Amino acid sequence: MDKPDSIIGRDLEWQVLERFLGSGGDGALRIGIVSGRRRAGKTHLLAAAAGAVGGLYHACVQEEGDLAARARFATAVSAHGGITGGAAADWESLLVTALDVAARTAPAGRAPLLVIDEFPYAMAKAPQLPGILQLLFDRAQRGEGPGGRVILCGSALSVMRELLSGTRPLRGRAMVDLQLGPLDYRQTADLWGIADPETNLKVHACVGGYPGYRQLIDRTPQSPAEFEQWVPDTLLSKGLGVFTTAEVDYLLREDPRISDRSAYYDVLGAISRGSTSLAKIGAETGRSKDAVRPLLRTLESTGYVARRADLVRGRSSISVRDPVIRFDRLITAPRLGQLDLGRSEQVWGAMRDTFRSQILGPHFEELAREWVHRFAPEDLGRPEGFGEVGTANVHDNAGRAKYEVDVLALQGKAVTFIGEAKATGQRQGTGALERLRDIAGMLTGMGYRTEHAVFGVFSLTGFTSELGAAADRDPRVALLDLDRLYGVRRRPDPQDRP
Repeated sequence: MDKPDSIIGRDLEWQVLERFLGSGGDGALRIGIVSGRRRAGKTHLLAAAAGAVGGLYHACVQEEGDLAARARFATAVSAHGGITGGAAADWESLLVTALDVAARTAPAGRAPLLVIDEFPYAMAKAPQLPGILQLLFDRAQRGEGPGGRVILCGSALSVMRELLSGTRPLRGRAMVDLQLGPLDYRQTADLWGIADPETNLKVHACVGGYPGYRQLIDRTPQSPAEFEQWVPDTLLSKGLGVFTTAEVDYLLREDPRISDRSAYYDVLGAISRGSTSLAKIGAETGRSKDAVRPLLRTLESTGYVARRADLVRGRSSISVRDPVIRFDRLITAPRLGQLDLGRSEQVWGAMRDTFRSQILGPHFEELAREWVHRFAPEDLGRPEGFGEVGTANVHDNAGRAKYEVDVLALQGKAVTFIGEAKATGQRQGTGALERLRDIAGMLTGMGYRTEHAVFGVFSLTGFTSELGAAADRDPRVALLDLDRLYGVRRRPDPQDRP
């Protein structure tokens, strides 16, 4: 079962599906759950898996009546089996028939497969579906019904998670619970086909690593100059713009718990603008902590916001995790009236500084942390990894100095990595390294072990010759430009330092 070349990344996910689908027809019915936010590439992945094993793939439709949903499912089953007709029977009969048809069309040695995509849409009109699947599961265990593999997929994360919670019918009956997040930033570069690291960083800061967006864009920028025109022409263009408030509204509507979307917009906007605590969000939105808390819980469960741990002080800060939502709240939504008049060039000119300071800068720090977590073990020759990666606020014992640490990695009380990531137009110099060494001294005074810590300086625009010389003298210093973050190997420039 080879993964198609059209699927970028998803190697681990494909291995999980391959193992789930690989065993032969043993008569058992096994259930898998696949979830992920809209445009994460679930349909592409599961349709390819179904195609690889001759499985039956069916996608449910939103706001479709139960009778129409059953009729469409019956038609899909008939078409897969190469038979005519297909009555809109009850769901139990339809599922049994679907498994029987899948068994007849499955290759020798393969268990039959039934994929039901966007399962929550069908559940909205037929809430008994999980109970029916439980019944079929238990029958198959006794050898009284059809076996095979059933994969239930959906974008409504809260609904999909509740399938396996508490006393729900499918709790304890799912062999696979696979959640698809975004691609990592290097895989996203392959997805978009952009060779230039700076352009990749900027595009990723706007749209993140969600494969579904690539299919909606017919042109990708290949240089920073092209990016400056691509934003107003594509992201902000009336009629052509994909990453508008309408897209964010669609994302929020995927979760049935989100009814008052205006409240969620307020909270997302406040977090995007830098309100990182419950109290600050409440103050900016005019709501009490008790009113904000459930909104945050919902947004966290959907993956749209996340808490980032302060590894030293034990506190956490809240940030918008989804780049599409962040771009909308900071760039699109504040100027929606102007964009409706077709003034995308003027809006981008006015919002460019906001993009650099409130989107590109924080996003560069996020990628620096992701690099330490995901790529640094191999790139720096530490296959055991660097431990927990996050941020920190470090104070000296006398309280006279305070440092915000962009990147910190800990293994227990051992500091493995201290990093600074600044998305400025100036080259990073020795001041950045001195600052990291001061932080290491403070951490030592707090009882941490720092003797083997790597000092990482991340830069968009390179490094001064003095910092380069300091790095040559100290093997613990790592200078990390965009080429290194993206794993790009270039021929050395004769003007670069030796």
